[in-house]
Amino acid sequence: MHNFLQAAIVSALLQILFSFTAVSAVSWEEWWTYDGISGPAFWGLINPEWSLCNKGRRQSPVNLEPEKLLFDPNLRSLHIDKHRINGLISNTGHSVIFTVENETRHHINITGGPLSYKYQFHEIHIHYGLHDQFGSEHAINGYSFPAEIQIFGFNSQLYSNFSEALHKAQGIVSISLLLQLGDLSNPELRVLTEELENIKYGGAEMPVNKLSVRGLLPDTEYYMTYDGSTTAPACFETVTWVIVNKPIYITKQQLHALRRLMQGDARHPKAPLGNNFRPPQPLHHRAVRTNIDFDLSRYPGKTCPSMHRDMHYKAKSWTQY
Repeated sequence: MHNFLQAAIVSALLQILFSFTAVSAVSWEEWWTYDGISGPAFWGLINPEWSLCNKGRRQSPVNLEPEKLLFDPNLRSLHIDKHRINGLISNTGHSVIFTVENETRHHINITGGPLSYKYQFHEIHIHYGLHDQFGSEHAINGYSFPAEIQIFGFNSQLYSNFSEALHKAQGIVSISLLLQLGDLSNPELRVLTEELENIKYGGAEMPVNKLSVRGLLPDTEYYMTYDGSTTAPACFETVTWVIVNKPIYITKQQLHALRRLMQGDARHPKAPLGNNFRPPQPLHHRAVRTNIDFDLSRYPGKTCPSMHRDMHYKAKSWTQY
């Protein structure tokens, strides 16, 4: 009886959704924020091209459990070119995105780590919550963070651009930085947040000059990695995720500046832009590998940089950093 009622409720909601779509031709950005029945759980139902969002077995984000990590001695250090670039930061109405300037001649390459190819940096996404208790897409032992930065690149050895690589095998890399509240923020994060007051409304964009993507990363070589998907429709399962094992810091003032951003324009601002995160998806027996070695017996007389000593992502332990 319970299953029958649940099916009836879903069917009724979908009828409302489809009638609403027919009237106003709602885009997926608005589906994200349309109150009550718009969220990520409905992506695979309202558009057949997004079926992976509901049926895929390698979806992202995920909840990372430190005790289930698999040490892989073959994982290398991740390398990101250090030179600075110019681009645009924009309020898309559903996210804050920095995109590299089209005319850039000296592209930033991402290599090493779990990657078998060279990837070319393309854009940065910022996900955040309207409250400090949540905002990140990835979680550690069920613990969420106020915000998450995702650095995206495409496989430039196999594909010609980001759009092509998005739906191709080994097409995309995303480096995830989890953000913790602090008194002093990452300096490159400040380069991005200084322009937020100029992109308050959806559709606004501003130039950002001399950003160091490498400078956004914390001082650590340790990370976790798994095969997953984009976290927005069509949820393509083409992403190699790299979650860095140390936070970067964001101040309360910077978070408040993000939370003042709106989805709509000045005349129709709609709702705040925040809470633009997809909940964790089932892992479905995927391996989450790490270059952090847990086995101290392999290092006689030495202290191993293990999760037990250097676990920056141990749930509920962030107050000490």
